[in-house]
Amino acid sequence: MKKKFILVAAGLGLAQLALLSTAAQAQDTTRVLNNVVVTATRSPKKLQDIGRVVTVITAADISHAQGKSLPELLNTIPGITFSGAENAPGISSSLYLRGASTGNTLILIDGFPVNNASAIDGSYDLNAFSLDQIDHIEILKGSGSTLYGSDAVAGVINIITKQAKGQGLKSNVQLSGGTYNTFKEAVGVNGKLNNTGIAVNFSNTDSKGFSAATDTTGTAGFKKDGFHQRALSINLNQQVSQKLMINGNLQTTYNKGNLPYGAYTDDKNYTYNNTFLLGGLGAKLQLDKGSLLVNISQNNVNNNYTDYSFSYEKNTGHITNAEAVFNYSLAKEFDITSGADFKYSSTNQYGTYDTIRSNIAHNSIGSVYTSLFYKAGIFHMELGGRYNNDSKYGDKFTYTVNPSLYLADQLKVFGTIASAYKSPSLYQLFSPYGNTGLKPETTTSYEAGFDWEIIKNTLSFNTVFFKYNTSDVIYFKGLAVSPYGIYENGERQKDKGFESELKYNSDGLTASAYAAYITGTLTDENGVNTGNLYRRPRNTYGINVYYQFVKSFSAGINYKYTGDRTDENFANFPATIVTLKHYNLVDAHLQYQACKQISLFADLKNLFDAKYTDWLGYNTRGFNFMAGIKYQIN
Repeated sequence: MKKKFILVAAGLGLAQLALLSTAAQAQDTTRVLNNVVVTATRSPKKLQDIGRVVTVITAADISHAQGKSLPELLNTIPGITFSGAENAPGISSSLYLRGASTGNTLILIDGFPVNNASAIDGSYDLNAFSLDQIDHIEILKGSGSTLYGSDAVAGVINIITKQAKGQGLKSNVQLSGGTYNTFKEAVGVNGKLNNTGIAVNFSNTDSKGFSAATDTTGTAGFKKDGFHQRALSINLNQQVSQKLMINGNLQTTYNKGNLPYGAYTDDKNYTYNNTFLLGGLGAKLQLDKGSLLVNISQNNVNNNYTDYSFSYEKNTGHITNAEAVFNYSLAKEFDITSGADFKYSSTNQYGTYDTIRSNIAHNSIGSVYTSLFYKAGIFHMELGGRYNNDSKYGDKFTYTVNPSLYLADQLKVFGTIASAYKSPSLYQLFSPYGNTGLKPETTTSYEAGFDWEIIKNTLSFNTVFFKYNTSDVIYFKGLAVSPYGIYENGERQKDKGFESELKYNSDGLTASAYAAYITGTLTDENGVNTGNLYRRPRNTYGINVYYQFVKSFSAGINYKYTGDRTDENFANFPATIVTLKHYNLVDAHLQYQACKQISLFADLKNLFDAKYTDWLGYNTRGFNFMAGIKYQIN
């Protein structure tokens, strides 16, 4: 362990020496209207041709965040609040995109959906991903249900893992360490052997952590909640012919660690281990004027929770997805994207208190969809519809109407009206608190905004206003008798807000400033209106700056303000509402290229040691750091 600390200290020392240098070098921007993205339309299109808000976290951005977790990185994106990202390592966190509740953002890995069929709300734990295995991330904000189906209510986050690049195999090794006795080792192999592409990445992380629950007395001697993770990513592709490509991928993560009993409460014997496994196989046939893509994937999640004093819980979730996507250019002005998919979900859950069996707890959804893209001069239009047949709920239809104008080769103005839906989770249907009479939540969303490149490839500004109206919202209704609660429909939710971002990129300096505002009202079954955005702030704003001082050294600063939020205090019955105070976080990243093969980095987080609460009754990280070295083997 002492050797690891010496290595980290050496990395920090070299980075500090490099601060004496002062020249500059250009960086790539993360939002240029000429850039090509795939997630928004399920086909490659330039941002200027898409009337949607799409954010790309580039490979360079990820390189500048090597000491962060994936939730910490996503928390720097306008419109995203990753509540709990700064809690103890391994503790679950909650993703809120534009204020929508968890489970309303669809997560993709290389285009394959990765819900968790065993979770209460169906959401996927992004702590399961090691950042060093990711190449880039595309984030579609706004309803994506027409192209992606259930769960894409607030948007889609597509995590693209590292793929084979260049002929010949190259490898790299990365070692890092930091606060809370956290150490990480990672190794990767990447390249092509003739027509075969290979990308394999493995990482191991260990952290002794800190007490996850808050000790209000300061004398109770709460245990440290440690965390261990092993993650493996394998991507293979084979160029069968000039027009046919076959690809396969495997993503698996094993986590284990300690948990508290709950808010403000320690538990010396509470442990967990979970396994995430995604396997996918796909083929892409290039046509003269389009392409045909076929994918099949299996997504399994296994969770085991054990309190050696009195309880245990073991649950598994299984999701099978199969899809075909057809893209074709009908004419100069018309493109079409059509597809069909099938999703089957099941869960088994055994424990001291709950039992759910997969022969009952299962569901399937079959869908067909088409989106027509029209482009003539300055005018663009997406018009799409999706028909869904749910084995439980029957037919469901969603639509998207998305016109946009691209003016003076630098200004995009757009608007969207779209519908979306989210099916109840298997837990909400079949657990002891379940209700098989539940209906899907349905949402109508409205967006309007613009994306303006004020100075081409240098300065841009964008703003979008949005509004979501959701009916049949699922809520947990308390009961006076056993089982003391049941899931019900009946509430209505209305959310609205805006996001604005100013970006600058020139002469080695990349900078952005952003602000977001979100407010929401829930109308309960009795017609009473309440503000219900628990753990979600109305106001967030921040600044991200990165500068290439010289060819070998760069540094960056991230600042984010998170406004007041509310949370529920379940220590009281009935639960009371508590206001969590606003806070400011400042992080820094230093990176030094010692030579062609060796680079050093350091992430310094919560520089000013801010004291704050994300979840009532749980601790957050004070000042902490991760630093390390990466060696590229040619």
